[in-house]
Amino acid sequence: MVLRMRRVPRVPMVSGVSGASGVLRVPKIIEHNYDAIVLGAGGAGLRATTGLCEKGLNVACISKLFPTRSHTVAAQGGINAALGNVTEDDWRWHFYDTVKGSDWLGDQDAIHYMCKEAPNAVLELEKYGLPFSRTEDGKIYQRAFGGQSLDYGKGGQAYRTACAADRTGHAMLHTLYGNALKHNANFFIEYFGLELLMNKEKNVCLGILAYNIEDGSFHKFNAENTVLATGGYGRCYFSATSAHTCTGDGNAMCLRKNIPLQDAEFIQFHPTGVYGAGVLLTEGCRGEGGYLLNSKGERFMERYAPNAKDLASRDVVSRAMTIEINEGRGVGENKDHILLSLTHLPPEILSERLPGISETASIFAGVDVTKEAIPVIPTVHYNMGGIPTNWKGQVLNFSDNKDEIVRGLWAAGEAACSSVHGANRLGANSLLDIVVFGKACAENIANGDKYDANTTSECDLDAMNDDIEKYCGYKNKTGKLGVADLRLEMQKVMQNHAGVFRNDKLLQSGVEKMEELYSRFPEVYIDDKSDDFNSEYVEMLELKNLLDNALVTMASANFRKESRGAHSHQDYSERNDDDWLCHTISKLDNCHGISSNYVNLTKRNVISKTLNNKVEPVKLAKWVY
Repeated sequence: MVLRMRRVPRVPMVSGVSGASGVLRVPKIIEHNYDAIVLGAGGAGLRATTGLCEKGLNVACISKLFPTRSHTVAAQGGINAALGNVTEDDWRWHFYDTVKGSDWLGDQDAIHYMCKEAPNAVLELEKYGLPFSRTEDGKIYQRAFGGQSLDYGKGGQAYRTACAADRTGHAMLHTLYGNALKHNANFFIEYFGLELLMNKEKNVCLGILAYNIEDGSFHKFNAENTVLATGGYGRCYFSATSAHTCTGDGNAMCLRKNIPLQDAEFIQFHPTGVYGAGVLLTEGCRGEGGYLLNSKGERFMERYAPNAKDLASRDVVSRAMTIEINEGRGVGENKDHILLSLTHLPPEILSERLPGISETASIFAGVDVTKEAIPVIPTVHYNMGGIPTNWKGQVLNFSDNKDEIVRGLWAAGEAACSSVHGANRLGANSLLDIVVFGKACAENIANGDKYDANTTSECDLDAMNDDIEKYCGYKNKTGKLGVADLRLEMQKVMQNHAGVFRNDKLLQSGVEKMEELYSRFPEVYIDDKSDDFNSEYVEMLELKNLLDNALVTMASANFRKESRGAHSHQDYSERNDDDWLCHTISKLDNCHGISSNYVNLTKRNVISKTLNNKVEPVKLAKWVY
């Protein structure tokens, strides 16, 4: 097994372009040519990379992190698939639960594809070597998770979540990385994706422009197909389970090329982040029998979701916890959090199925889970929205009320919005999403349409040179505002104005504040002007991406005048299917749209048809908890 990692020679910087602060240093560009490029080396990126290599393509996987540091490593609870190893199951029941969980905002063709492919995807991971937990008879162990049912909601709790104890993402990421190496993928590690290389006239993507963090050089990666798998942007919030590297880089790259985001307003708050730290405690805690308590010692979820109780969907549990806190039944000195109790579970269960949780609670909360409840609070966890794609993984633009495929451009994982999660993602559907659609991108690139335009088109070189000049200018400009200062202001605005509960006043004020912060980015400067491993410069680039995503998110939330899934609007407390059974499409184009001076907002129809007659579409119904 050989890691083919390209080490390029150091490139001298040459003078030539004048900027406001004097002469800018403009680098020479190093070019690379591949059949396909994958930006991001998390679960989606590595599954796409492996799939492309299996098809015989020459592939470059570009990542700003070492692959096993990607945020997939933090996923705990498991991956959903109707294997039927613990209870009888059917992928059609999984399909029903996912559509219902999405609050009917998910596209049913994509959900159909994901749930049908789920069992094969999990068995494929097993074949790759993922060390799943096992039942007594040697089958893959499956646990209960929120929002999962049997027999179309009539048969009780489903046990559908295959897991490797509480470290499923860790096991998955290492397994997929090993398989990518086995298939001789070319890795460019610690390369930061900057911009898409586009031919706008022909609506085709021809690769990416990237920055080598090691030596400060710029690289032009040419390819007929580019897969964006850069993850979410949870770090635009103050408290999040996301890694600090979850900055929405691929999303922002699309926004800057007039490619929209979809459903950016739907931000999932995970009910059980460790109070004060935000570190994730898997839903598997409640799946194994844990429950939530308020200051009165009440299992309060019985009031909010009489049937599902503590295993209601995440949006329901997060809102219930917030209501308990707001009504004075929170725990602690400030009555500002809730307790998660595992003390009643046998120590052998905790040791076998939740070993990481026991360790996490001890480190970040100082709690022995066998004796004490864990302090928890809803914490930003997942972006349901992202780059719009169809069920094949092809990126879509949207104009004149029509979808238009952006040729040569694909997206998968949390960066993408297929939309299988709609208004609220069911737990353990995220790991499923990344492997199913990572593989789909690979297969459709290898076996699908070949775009002649890719081989004959050239990217807009003037636009690329403008981008390079811009990024050189970022490093060399002077200012008065530090990266961390502006980032903190942005995170607080997002936390306070686009949280678990929203209203018109909060959102309109949030839009105004975000526009003001967005306009202040030119004031940001860095002290470090060097080229070698300039982490301050990388943080500046990530801040720009976060601002792009945050602005669009706030404007989209202000646009949607209803409550649905994770978007709980106190001035519009009911779901409004007549006006808002639709996706939100947002473009960052300074065209003075409906609710923002920077964001143009439109609606796109939800796809309510399945791929074929193997499963019937789920008809609209009132949410029953």
